[in-house]
Formats: sequence, C-alpha cells, structure tokens
Amino acid sequence: METSVVRKRINESIDLARREMAERRTRSDQATKEYAAFLSDVAIPLFRQVATSLKAANFSFSVFTPSGAVRLMSDKVSEDFIELTLSTTGERPVVMVHTSRSRGRRVIESESPIQSDTVGDITDTQLLDVVAEQLRPFVER
Repeated sequence: METSVVRKRINESIDLARREMAERRTRSDQATKEYAAFLSDVAIPLFRQVATSLKAANFSFSVFTPSGAVRLMSDKVSEDFIELTLSTTGERPVVMVHTSRSRGRRVIESESPIQSDTVGDITDTQLLDVVAEQLRPFVER
C-alpha cells in the first residue's frame, strides 16, 4: 500500500477523533450547566421532601449535598444511601443513581442511569419514581 494513502487515512482518523472529542466536551459542558440547575431546582428540594416524609414514617434519613451531587443517607447506617451524580465519561452525559445498602457485613451497591434525552429533561415526577423505587429495600426491613 502507498505511504501517502496510509498517511491520508490516519490523518482523517485523527481529525475525526478531535472533532468528536470537541463535540463531547461541548455536550459535557452543557450537561454540567443543566445538571447544576437540575440539582438546585429539582433534586435537592425533592430529596429534602423525601427525607421529611421518611422521618414522618419513623425512618431517619438526612440529605447531604456534596459538590455536584445530592445524597439521601440513613441516620443509622452510613452505608445506606441513594445518591445522584452526573456522569460525563460516556458518549453522552447522564444522571446516575448510585445506591448503597448494607446487609450485615456486606455492602450491596448498584448504579443506574436515569433515562432522558438531556439532563434538563428529567422531571420531578420521574425523579420521584426513581427514588421511590430505590427506597424499597431500605424501608422493607
């Protein structure tokens, strides 16, 4: 094969990779802005309402807001929590739900995305459905 053909094909591949990376960075930056608004306007207030409702039902949970996340954590067992974070490592940014719960000495963890086209499309109802589903193992005891 001609060296010029190989060089041309490799240069095209490098250019394509650079364009895709620039597009991915742009999507991540936009998602980060949308996620910050989503956290302050939807997620944190909803998590606080959930914690209040759980306390009324005799389940002690508190809300923590570490940078870029919101966590609903059991007051009794620190390994029991539900946390929202933004993942920008994949092809497109997604809001992830990370759940951790203890069973004796074992800690069971799971992580799943909240399905939506963009971060800004996640509604409070959709988030409440996800949180309520993830809470079941914590309140069944």
